[in-house]
Formats: sequence, structure tokens, C-alpha cells
Amino acid sequence: MPNTAQNPDELFDVVDENDCVVGQAARAEVHRLGLFHRAVHIFVFDVVGNVILQKRALAKDTAPGLLSTSCAGHVDSGENYDSSAIRELEEELGISAEAAKNLHFLFAMSPCRELGWEFIRVYRLNYAGTLKPNPAEIDSLAAFSPENIDREIRERPEIFAESFRLVWKKFRESEKPKNSPLP
Repeated sequence: MPNTAQNPDELFDVVDENDCVVGQAARAEVHRLGLFHRAVHIFVFDVVGNVILQKRALAKDTAPGLLSTSCAGHVDSGENYDSSAIRELEEELGISAEAAKNLHFLFAMSPCRELGWEFIRVYRLNYAGTLKPNPAEIDSLAAFSPENIDREIRERPEIFAESFRLVWKKFRESEKPKNSPLP
């Protein structure tokens, strides 16, 4: 596992407003210039339906020390979203590719300031194994019921990464049953 929170020279694909690759740039440049790029977020659920949230390491360049999705990371240059999600699960939580075979794509989000100008794909993984958080990435892990997360966001939004609050809102909306048309 990498032992640093982020590498400023790491290469990302720069994408256009349609999520098509238009070039590559170093992480530091992508963030400094606010260029569109790609990321993944994964919600890991335990066997009783709790969501595992991470408290981001203090050395992270964005949202240090704040609560966020179980696992999240940038899509490296030349990588696709799915393989990035599997790689991030191993790097951040010690979940093997074999254990990640039940990873499910949920939805995509378009870039905006709150998402750090990232096109994001969000996934879900139900996982019963032991998590091994990478201390360079994660300060700690905690399990929360979805209702507890909703309450904490209402009462103490400042303890959550801004991007997480937006991703969580869309996740919760995607879970609501759709109204069926009247007969």
C-alpha cells in the first residue's frame, strides 16, 4: 500500500464536459487549475446494513480529518472507473479484488465545485470481512446507520467532507421508491 496521502505528480486524465479524455496532467496541476477529471466513491455496508465511513487522514490535501465515503479516490490516467474502484478498495481498506467482485455501480455525478470538478461514479459493496485501513489515507473507520448519517448531516454538517454530503444526498434520493403512476 502506498504510504503517502497523495502524490502531487500522479497523472490523471483530464476530461471535457462529456467525460471524454482530452489530455493528461499532474494531480497538483489538475487541482490548481480546476480541470475536469475522474474519481470513484464506494459505500461499504456491513452485514447489519451500517455504512462504514472513513475519517480522512490529516495529511490529505482536501477535507483532512472529515468524515467521507468508505473509500474514494481518483481514476489514474489510462484507468477506467471500475478498475479504479477495485484498486482503491485494496489501497485504502485492504479489500482484495476477489472480495470486491460484488461491487455494484449505483450512479454517476457530473463535476461541480463541491465535487472538486470530478466526474464521479458511485458504487456499493456489501462486505463481511475485516477492513485494514491505510493510515496514510484514513485516520479511522466507523459504522453508521443510514438514518444516523442523515441526522448527523442535519445537526453537524461541518464534520463531513462537502463532497460526501452531496454524494450522500444523491445516494439517499436514489434509494427512495419511485411514485407509481395512478391507474
